[in-house]
Amino acid sequence: MDFVVSLIILTILVAIIALIRNRIKNESLTILIIIRTFLLSFLVVSVGFGSIWAFIGHAFLSAQVAESIGWASGSPFQIEVAFANLAIGILGILCYFFRDNFWLATVIVSSVFLLGAAYVHMINIISYSNYSVGNAGSIFFMDIIGPVILIILLILYKLIERRQLD
Repeated sequence: MDFVVSLIILTILVAIIALIRNRIKNESLTILIIIRTFLLSFLVVSVGFGSIWAFIGHAFLSAQVAESIGWASGSPFQIEVAFANLAIGILGILCYFFRDNFWLATVIVSSVFLLGAAYVHMINIISYSNYSVGNAGSIFFMDIIGPVILIILLILYKLIERRQLD
């Protein structure tokens, strides 16, 4: 199974398990709690651990990753991408400990990076007919869908939280 698909399944499973745990402990499951749980799961698992996994690939398996994307190996830009992924991964994991505007900042940074990556993939598809699995496969679609999910969950969370405070 594709890593990206596995990561999304794991993210959803973590959220469901957390919600089941809450229910077993007789904690209420309001819509705010459900959305917060899924948002936190996407931030920590998909953004956090997913980006750290991308760091490991770009930093230590750079030749294989470059080949899967259709890039020439040995480019110094790949290590820059690796460290950008590491920074985003750390932000994602820290979302477990820090809330509120930290989540907003993490969603913004992750979304800008991923949507920028999707743009680069699209240019490679259009200009160079690069249909390599690491360029035009599931990673391309998740570079778009991931930020959309994060942004929608964050907006819903903030709207419902604000309504409950009023």
